[in-house]
Amino acid sequence: MLQVGIVGLPNVGKSTLFKTLTKKQVDCANFPFCTIEPNVGVVEVPDNRLQQLARVSQSKKVIPTAIEFVDIAGLVKGAHKGEGLGNKFLSNIREVDMILHVVRAFEDTNVTHVDGGVDPKRDKETIETELAMADLTAVEKRLETVRGKMKSGRTKELEVQESAVSKLYEAVAEGKMANTVELTDDEEQAVRDLNLLTRKPVLYVMNVGETQRSDPSIGESGFKMTDNIAVSIKLESEIVELPVEEQQTFLQELGLEQSGLDRLITKCYDMLTLITFFTSGEKESRAWTITRGTKAPQAAGVIHTDFERAFIRAEVIDWKDFVELGEAGAREAGKLRVEGKEYVMQDGDVCHFRVGV
Repeated sequence: MLQVGIVGLPNVGKSTLFKTLTKKQVDCANFPFCTIEPNVGVVEVPDNRLQQLARVSQSKKVIPTAIEFVDIAGLVKGAHKGEGLGNKFLSNIREVDMILHVVRAFEDTNVTHVDGGVDPKRDKETIETELAMADLTAVEKRLETVRGKMKSGRTKELEVQESAVSKLYEAVAEGKMANTVELTDDEEQAVRDLNLLTRKPVLYVMNVGETQRSDPSIGESGFKMTDNIAVSIKLESEIVELPVEEQQTFLQELGLEQSGLDRLITKCYDMLTLITFFTSGEKESRAWTITRGTKAPQAAGVIHTDFERAFIRAEVIDWKDFVELGEAGAREAGKLRVEGKEYVMQDGDVCHFRVGV
């Protein structure tokens, strides 16, 4: 299961966001090999298609797909040197697949700011500088190692590594994010094990006041981050405390189709290039997570590892046809497709995988 690490300076709303997210935690018994630590929450990815499929199939059980959020120790200036909980922070965050960077954009005299005042641009740069400096150490060590080996003899593999690491070094040495560097596929593969902090996808969560919800442009400068989402974490924490039936009514009164929390979860899912396919029957309807571009045998392997090896074919119905016609009706109407090993799965596919012994 892919992990999203929640980071930010102290008092920006990071831990409140995590606590709010875990109110939507799913039953971890449905996800094998999932050991939950106190700072990890397995959260349902909102998808109204699943409920529609379950209704048509009259499923006894409904299991959503999920994503893990990790609440990582607050970061302070100097973390790359071990300041605060810096070493613990950097160790934890290297393990995640994506970063959710919470930036404070709300004014509240009762909540002190670690740097004295609210300034989203400054705070963003503080965090990014710490991550870049931590990456610089890792890149310097790798560059030294690779160039040392090249003195004994040059190989194509070492040349690719040296090219990639040199490009990354130039960027992070200037305090830039490693994800601004363009690498070839071979170069990308050569440095994947570096697990650089600043090469991970980043979604900026602008923690705004309750009246700022719809405006991600914060401050007199009109400063706006790319890949950002404006959320009033305080308001979201109040919404999740309401009974489920009252939550939707409350959102409608605010003129919102979806809570900020659900928008945030969906955005993370999209940025990780994930899609969902479904299995649906009387026993259960279930959503499954795969990476965009996954072929049918590998998708079957997500259900059970043996299914990939023994894959014969996939019987596929688009979820809309399944909801409109039912499984039998879709089959009769010619809406069921038989796909082979080269079929690339599409978001919303409802599947039966036929496998051998």
